Amino acid sequence: MAPSSVVFMDQNGLLTPKEKNKLRKPVVEKMRRDRINNSIEQLKVLLQKEFQRHQPNSKLEKADVLEMTVDYLRQQSQQQAKAMGSVHKDIQVDFREGYSRCLQEAFQFMSVHKVHTETQAKLVSHFQRSQLSMREVISAQSTLKHQSSKNVPALWRPW
Repeated sequence: MAPSSVVFMDQNGLLTPKEKNKLRKPVVEKMRRDRINNSIEQLKVLLQKEFQRHQPNSKLEKADVLEMTVDYLRQQSQQQAKAMGSVHKDIQVDFREGYSRCLQEAFQFMSVHKVHTETQAKLVSHFQRSQLSMREVISAQSTLKHQSSKNVPALWRPW
């Protein structure tokens, strides 16, 4: 985020590009440091309770703030992964229960309407194959979701 609207002039007129860069570099560096300091201050405010719990009444250095933030985010990520694992298990249980109920209703329908035994056998075989393939799909989807949650996009850098 270099200052583009600043006009650099000397006594003879405009400066050369090399001279402009020499003058601009400290300004850009100060802006970069200010952004870093501002972000660290925001982290302090956001995680103030967490910092108080670990190191009450102590002045935190920037490195301390960053280390504690990383630790906190790791803990949150692990807790979230555990929670997602239990949600995934609940979904699988719900799916199995629903599938079983559907099968029971289909068989009850066939017995009431006197569907041929051969047709019943084919239908049972079909449902069993479908149930196995659906389990594979659910398993593959959960694996993909777990892998994609690990891929964290890199920070954008203008240089």
